[in-house]
Order: sequence, then structure tokens, then C-alpha cells
Amino acid sequence: MAVKLLDKNEWTKDGRKWIFYDYVKNLDGTRRKYKSKKFFTKTEALKAEREFLTTNTEKADKDRNMTFKNLYTLFYAYKEDKVKFTTLKTYRDREKFFTSMDNIKLKDFNIEHFEKWKKEINSYGFTTNHKNHLFKFFKELLNYATKWYNFNFTATYNKMTNFNDPNEIPKEMLFFTYDEFKKFISVEDDILFKSMYETFYYCGLRRGELRGLTWKDIDFENSYLSVNKNVVANNSDDKDKFYLVTTPKTKSSIRNIPMPKVLLDDLKELYEVSKKHYGFNNKWYVFGDTDPITSGKIRYRKNRNCKLAEVEQIRIHDFRHSCASLLINSGATINVVAKYLGHTKIDETLNTYSHLFKNQMNEIVNIIDNLN
Repeated sequence: MAVKLLDKNEWTKDGRKWIFYDYVKNLDGTRRKYKSKKFFTKTEALKAEREFLTTNTEKADKDRNMTFKNLYTLFYAYKEDKVKFTTLKTYRDREKFFTSMDNIKLKDFNIEHFEKWKKEINSYGFTTNHKNHLFKFFKELLNYATKWYNFNFTATYNKMTNFNDPNEIPKEMLFFTYDEFKKFISVEDDILFKSMYETFYYCGLRRGELRGLTWKDIDFENSYLSVNKNVVANNSDDKDKFYLVTTPKTKSSIRNIPMPKVLLDDLKELYEVSKKHYGFNNKWYVFGDTDPITSGKIRYRKNRNCKLAEVEQIRIHDFRHSCASLLINSGATINVVAKYLGHTKIDETLNTYSHLFKNQMNEIVNIIDNLN
């Protein structure tokens, strides 16, 4: 460890010119150079050097014995003010899949520990996609430990492989064709639910985005709706309301979506009905009142309509897939579909709907063949 007077060209404008530096030992035994901030005097640098040495020694002793359970607690606390409440809940939900790792010290972690964990996850019968979400989270934990606590997992990390089952039959994506949706909507006689499912189908909104729509988000004059917030279930300890209003999933999720005439007309009808309620204003939720409609009501009515219309039961999120299918089959480009759905990257759209674009490409080939 040493205190050093910097060359004059390295001094700060206000005259700070002293630093201290040292080679700090990482938990795996390797060393890295630590360089302090700049100080006005040599005395200040020496004092900071002594404090650093004491603090770093105590911290290193504690970190050296860190377990995965300790790491998870630290990771969660670090993320608490950096991610959305829903993401925090996902982290909490995943904790139970790592309890077998709780008492393993990070300095002892090796590929055998990982393979044992992988075998455990395989025993649960999850889909490959779900297992790889857990694998990705495992790597996120290791990256956090590397960045903030100087662990080095390179040897093990490079041997870790994701889950891959060549015999697994991928789940077929469910969605309504246009004819199926017309059958579904034909049995709905309530204007609130009719316009709600039309919004799902024609605009491709996520459930939280639809629940978050207020009347000031509907532009009747220009025929578009604005997605700018998200409504999620309130799973926190504060239960003043059954829901929380958050920002949309990503920046790309904030978007304006044009509405077809059939939806525009039905929303106008719903608006006239809503205006008759006492206390109405444009801050009311489109599908609700002062509070948004519950997920339970959306799901219950959907199940009822599927049964009455004798169409396949699909999930609420499958209306979003149905919208993508409608757009693609209508000739929309990948860029348009991505923007419409609020995807951050086109890759996300391609990975999800590539099979639909393949059908579109086959149709183009058929058209060309017919020209010859």
C-alpha cells in the first residue's frame, strides 16, 4: 500500500493531488489494484488509507464466508429500489428454487453444486423455457456477486449450460382467428365487456395495460388510445387498494395505438354509459370506474363467452397473440408488429411469432409462382 503525489497534470481544478493505492486480494486468491479518490493533502490520504485498510479487512473476512442465502438477501435489498414491484415479487417467488444452495459458501461453489441444482430443477417437470428462466436468474446472482463482492466464478461459469430437452414438444401458441373472435364476441351483450375484449384483440394490449386505461387516454377525434401506465395486483403489506398503478413494462410499451371503427364506436357507446354515473370524470378507468376492473371478472367473462360460443378456451394473454396473428396475416411488417405490441427489440417479436411470418413468406412465394 502506498500514498502518492500525482503529476501536476493529474491534479483536480480545486487542488486535489494525493491518492493512495493498494493491491486488494479477491476472495478467490487473485489480486486487483485499488486506486483511491484524490485528496488535498498527504495527511488526508494517509488517514483515508488507514480507514480503508481496516474496513476492507473486516469486509473481506465477512465476504469470504458469504453463503448463497446471504447473497440472495443482499441481491434482493440491492434490487428493491431499482426494479418494479412485480419484478421484486418474481425474485421472491424464485427464492424457493435455490434453498438447496442456502448453506454453500460462494468461495466453495463449483460445477458439481450447479449440476446437482440442475438435476433438482429437472425433477419438478417444468417446461424447458421455465427452467431456463431460473438458469438465467442463477447467472444474474453470480454476476451480482462478481461485480459487488469480487468473487471470480469464471472456471465454473464457463462450464454451466442451460436446460435443453430435444425431445420436448413445444407448446402450440393459442390464439383466435378472426372468425373465431367474431364467434366469441357475438355472444357478448354487455358493452363494457364487448369493448374490452375488442380492445384486447384489435390493440394487443397486455392485461395490466388495458386495466390501466382511463378515459383521458382515449382520443376519439384521432381514433387512437394511449398506453402509459400499468395496473397490477397489490401483493404488498399495504392493502389500502387491491391494485397498484405502475409505469408500463418497458419504455417501448408507452405507445399510441390506432383503433378500428368497430372498437371506436363501441368505446363511444361505453363512454356515454359511463358519463351517466355520479361523479364521473375522464380520470375514471375505461373498464371500471374509480377503480379498474378486476382480473377475476375479465377471466370469468372470457371463460363464459368461450363456452357459449363453442370456441377453444384461451388465456387473456392469448388475445395479444391473436392480435399479432391478425396483424401478420393482414400483411404487417415485423417492425409494425413490434411497435404495435410495444416490444423493445424486433428479436423479441421474431422469436415469438416467427412461425406466423413463415406462413406469410410461403404465401408470397405462392403469389410469385402464380405470376409465372
